Amino acid sequence: MNILHTASLATLSTLLALPASASFLKDSQSRIELRNFYFNRDFRQSDAPQSKADEWAQGLRGYWQSGYTDGRVGVGLDALALVGIKLDSSPDRTGTGLLKRDRSDNRAMDEYGQLGLTAKLRLDQHVLRLGTLLPQLPLAMHNDSRLLPQTFRGGWLQAKGNEALSFDLGRFDAINLRDSSDHQRMAPVQGGARNVIVSGKPDSNAFDFAGATYRFSDNTRASYHYGELDGVYRQHYLVLNHSQQLNIGKLDTNLRYADSNNAGRSNIDNRMTSLTLAWQHNMHRLGTSYQQMNGRTGFAYLSGTDPFLTHLVQINDFANRDERSWQVRHDYSFTDIGLPGLSLMNRYTHGDNIKLVTGRGNEWERNTDLAYTLQNGPLKNLSLHWRNATYRSSFASDMDENRIIVGYAMSF
Repeated sequence: MNILHTASLATLSTLLALPASASFLKDSQSRIELRNFYFNRDFRQSDAPQSKADEWAQGLRGYWQSGYTDGRVGVGLDALALVGIKLDSSPDRTGTGLLKRDRSDNRAMDEYGQLGLTAKLRLDQHVLRLGTLLPQLPLAMHNDSRLLPQTFRGGWLQAKGNEALSFDLGRFDAINLRDSSDHQRMAPVQGGARNVIVSGKPDSNAFDFAGATYRFSDNTRASYHYGELDGVYRQHYLVLNHSQQLNIGKLDTNLRYADSNNAGRSNIDNRMTSLTLAWQHNMHRLGTSYQQMNGRTGFAYLSGTDPFLTHLVQINDFANRDERSWQVRHDYSFTDIGLPGLSLMNRYTHGDNIKLVTGRGNEWERNTDLAYTLQNGPLKNLSLHWRNATYRSSFASDMDENRIIVGYAMSF
């Protein structure tokens, strides 16, 4: 058992032995989220060995967050319970990422789950968390695109220098994938046309990270993060966000730059640059973006997580070796025409110049999202979401995909 895991268990044991203070219980929050998910990915128009991935499942998430014990140094506890239940599946159409599979026969299990505990210690405005974590960092974005969220295990310190400056520092020692109930070691993504090769031991049980975010004003914010998957790769990530009010509407700008390279056992060598411009006026939001990869490999990120990329869309991330991609996107809210809670998104992303063994490749993806959340009544917060995608490639399997998601959340 490593030092981080031992420290987490020791902290939890100490916490559970403490008498509960008024603030510990009074400031606690809990909620239950239900997610019913139908997923269909059709490969039949390509030469893929499996004609489709098609499953239906019900997810249940329970969250409980305590307050802190009294005093300058406060102690708290968070708990996360996850359960996935199979509604429809068969061995010839698994692989949707919704359900855990039996490796012996590829059948989806009837149910699977996870219980995660997180000890938290607060000193003034600084918080240290040990245990199950759901980070949203440029270096490590937990994946929540299926039935249940992917989680990390580790320690994460969030500190404040002042009202404008904040810091992140920590280590992850394992991940639990979105369709798994077991902790695993971490490895970089190696699929697609990324050309990522890891020699020797392919994974690691240590991902260290540190970063700082500074808010120059209400409209401008910048961040820098550094991370290293021990012995595999290291990454520097810079982000700049700026919003500018115009005579008509508002213009949002997002600039990202990441430098990834080998840390011992890989050939990772990538520079990623992206720029997004989005104009918002009333219920319309119109955006365009450009993303470019340079180096001997594609973008590096932890397998099973979401990469923090401008062109991470429903199916693809456009992060292959030497890939250049652009996107146009339109979002519309129907509030002004008397339908609050209803929204529509359409986007098209195109990538080319992809370095292949036999030349250059290209790909594109079109997405449509239609979502509605009930605003009042006995079923307030019930959400209905349809996600549709078409993906075509000169070097990978073509795909047509539909996701239908029904969600409901209750807070206590």
